[in-house]
Amino acid sequence: MAATTLTRPTLRNNVWLWLAGAIGVLALAYALSLALPALTEKFPADWYLGVKPRVDIFQQWVTNNRLSHPAFLYFFDPVSAAIDAGVRLIERVLLSIHWAILTGAFALAGWLLGGWRLALLCGAGFLAFGLLGLWTQSLQTLALMSASVILALVVGIPLGIACALSDRFDRITKPILDAMQTMPAFVYLIPVVLFFGIARVPAVIATFIYAVSPVIRLTNLGIREVPLSAVEAGQAFGSTRGQLLGKVLLPLALPALMAGVNQTIMMALGMVVIAAMVGAGGLGREVYLSLQRLQVGQAFEAGLAIVILAILLDRLSEALSKIDLTEQRRRTMDDRRREIGVAVIVMLTAVCVIAFQETFPADWLLPIRGPIDSGIVWVRDTFFRFTGPLSDFLTLSLLNPMRDLLRQVLPWPVVVAAVGLIAYRFGGWRMAVGSAIGMFAIGLLGMWANAMDTLSQVLITMGVTILIAIPIGVLASQYAGVRRVLRPILDFLQTVPTFVYLVPVIMLFNIGRVPGLIASVLYAIPVGIKLTELGIRQVSSEAVEAAHAFGSTRAQTIVKVQLPLARAAIALSINQMIMMVLAMVIISGMVGGAGLGFQAVEGLARSAVGQGIEAGLAIVILAIILDRITHAWATRQN
Repeated sequence: MAATTLTRPTLRNNVWLWLAGAIGVLALAYALSLALPALTEKFPADWYLGVKPRVDIFQQWVTNNRLSHPAFLYFFDPVSAAIDAGVRLIERVLLSIHWAILTGAFALAGWLLGGWRLALLCGAGFLAFGLLGLWTQSLQTLALMSASVILALVVGIPLGIACALSDRFDRITKPILDAMQTMPAFVYLIPVVLFFGIARVPAVIATFIYAVSPVIRLTNLGIREVPLSAVEAGQAFGSTRGQLLGKVLLPLALPALMAGVNQTIMMALGMVVIAAMVGAGGLGREVYLSLQRLQVGQAFEAGLAIVILAILLDRLSEALSKIDLTEQRRRTMDDRRREIGVAVIVMLTAVCVIAFQETFPADWLLPIRGPIDSGIVWVRDTFFRFTGPLSDFLTLSLLNPMRDLLRQVLPWPVVVAAVGLIAYRFGGWRMAVGSAIGMFAIGLLGMWANAMDTLSQVLITMGVTILIAIPIGVLASQYAGVRRVLRPILDFLQTVPTFVYLVPVIMLFNIGRVPGLIASVLYAIPVGIKLTELGIRQVSSEAVEAAHAFGSTRAQTIVKVQLPLARAAIALSINQMIMMVLAMVIISGMVGGAGLGFQAVEGLARSAVGQGIEAGLAIVILAIILDRITHAWATRQN
């Protein structure tokens, strides 16, 4: 008989050993911080790397040499001019078309791609832009998005093909794409503004960087998932590598590629409001100005227009991805109906062109902002007696104690050691070392206090979000009626631009960290609810039936069977919620939320690029650490 090998439990895998080791490491870190004057609760100021002054010097050099240096004359300026010309051309074309023709064209596209429902949706959506008084702004946003998406596709699809054909190139690009997806969108604007100034061009470039990742990944994935038999058949018929790519790989990978196009469009639309901070016009500017002026009705109108545009582009790109370009269609009754629908849309468009002027009729405007403003004022006056004490409770009992714990009570070596230990518990020693180095780097950037403020907001917000999202997700998994009620609410919360959350919340809670907390909860709970519900509903029916056979009540089945078996999906939802909360906490810096978000916003507003770069780097490091730890924890639940 073969000898049985007994292995000793490792520190990482044995909970009690890990806990004992963690206590020992934290006690040692605390003792060292007390013994050595440099290791106090405040990160030593003389360890500062001085990124800000060096970047400020470089910014001054850029300002002085923008008109004469070859890098600007022969690269940045031509690129900027080409992008600006492209955006202006698309915008001029869209604005020069009669509103009825443009509406009819999108309705016709909807009819051809998805039938009468999509045609009605497209036609009604474009009419809504005019009825809201935002026709010009909507087309400006569409032009900005079109330029960004075209640039993302022109660059992203070839890169995705290169990743699919070369494993080495794929390994090189993967960490870059991971960093691009982890980095909050706001951070892209800071370095882009330095080289390209303000207005449309930096908005297009920042949107391109933010949105190009999905099309690269999904193009790569689609080509790699092409069946090997199809590739071998193409090679057997003597196809060259180029013919194999053009006639076999790309056609068969088209569904994945179109899914990447869809995701790129949605991510580009998510940058609309943020791009308004650097002078881009359109709907984002309307939301941004409304946020500054606390005009809830105007912000709601612009936010609603963005939601409508997002839905239209999502449905159209999804319908386009379902077209089978390889199928040979014959003339059928459906084709004749399709031709009749085309004729009807063309006739209605022609009647509108003849009957109405080129600009959208001003007397068709719907008065939405007035009633909404009045309603918000009534809600504020009625419920401030409750929102005021709630705001005080959240600030005094949760946010301030957690901030003080991380910034003043715990010395910074203890915080670094704690993060490293948690990373080691779920991801191993490499993740532990990387996380500890990352936290130390935040201190070297001079952003320790601000990072601890941001981390405290993320932790408190995540606690509140989990307490709300998980129970509602469990409830939705048990009752179909609850799911039907929640679905439109969650879809609305996921589609509305993040900035729009802040406006009504500010009206109820004033400026500060509390509006950011509440807006972050509203932004993150949809994904938590949906993933929790999905995970529980995917638990095998056999396991549930076995629990019922043993006499378990519904509550016992949920607690002892469904929740444990769905823990991987729930862990993934927590990972996703943390990243969404972090992104929203940064945006809340615009309304008085302290921490890294305020530092980044202030740096961008004051053209202090050095300060913005430091805050942006700290945001990226903190985001990567939180993402890696929670992702490793979620993976261990499988």
